[in-house]
Amino acid sequence: MKKQNILNLIKYHVEKNENSFRNEAITIARYFDSIGDEQLAEYIMGLVAESNLYIPQESDYESHFLKQIDVSLLEPLNLPIVISEDLKGIINAVNHNIGINKFLFEGLPGSGKTEAAKHVARLLNRTLFYVDFSNIVDSKLGQTNKNISIMFDEINSIPNSKNIVVLFDEIDVIALDRININDVREMGRATSTILRELDRITDLNKDIVIIATTNLFKNLDKALGRRFDAIINFDRYSKEDLIEIAEYFFSSIIKNFKTITKDTRLLRKILSVAPSLPYPGELKNVIKTCIAFSNTSEEYDYLRRIYNKLVGDLDKIVLSQLHEQGFTIREIEKLKGESKSSISRKLN
Repeated sequence: MKKQNILNLIKYHVEKNENSFRNEAITIARYFDSIGDEQLAEYIMGLVAESNLYIPQESDYESHFLKQIDVSLLEPLNLPIVISEDLKGIINAVNHNIGINKFLFEGLPGSGKTEAAKHVARLLNRTLFYVDFSNIVDSKLGQTNKNISIMFDEINSIPNSKNIVVLFDEIDVIALDRININDVREMGRATSTILRELDRITDLNKDIVIIATTNLFKNLDKALGRRFDAIINFDRYSKEDLIEIAEYFFSSIIKNFKTITKDTRLLRKILSVAPSLPYPGELKNVIKTCIAFSNTSEEYDYLRRIYNKLVGDLDKIVLSQLHEQGFTIREIEKLKGESKSSISRKLN
């Protein structure tokens, strides 16, 4: 606890600002609880309760920099087993309250980092807040740094911190490497503030769970990486993982298109011959748009579009190449739109 906490209490009392007075008292109680003085912490919380000051639930909390995310209705999370096991480890560590509460999810765009954070909050039965960087980053010199400090004060003021997960989605927006960035002074100050405040949360608010995500792990300040208890790499999809995920997306999307014939086997073949497959975020978009934009009068047009998008231009690929890729005459007929007899004649 700092002298500023006492000064804040006096200031809020004089201003008759009950909301801020309550939050400051709760912050002080958490500090004493963190250093082992549970009796004093309970006494302070008791005084707050007896003073008839409303102690809100975390779901009532509103902030300029923190926005609540509804995690009650989420789509199934399709992740490789190795990543799923890491998420189970996070749940296990937090539930056993062993002081592991800050996690960094790193990986390419579309690899599932943000959705995974939502599912972690849901599985922990916690309210999820995300940091709104659009309100934090400011063009005025020094204001971004001030906003970061205010934002962390708000995090520490959220009621019932043991029921909270805070998401710093794409934390690289304000925490790039202080040595290699162009505007070293401004962003350096911002990053230094984040480092200091993360340390402060470790000291004063051990119950709250922090999850940060980044697409630019190599560009993050190295000291920032050390502030997290665990770093989870989301770039661990095998091609078979991506094919299975694509099949799931395909089945869930195509059921809305009654005039299109579902051919999962041919889809899998197309995915298998693709030189590489995008990560789930982009992969879902490819399948969705190819189906949505297909000619509904041609039942297999969506498969041609998927082939064009992931493998190559069908108009420039001869029949023998398709045959060498393992497609049957019937499958080539679907992709090329030619008759069996014509395809057989050309192949022979």
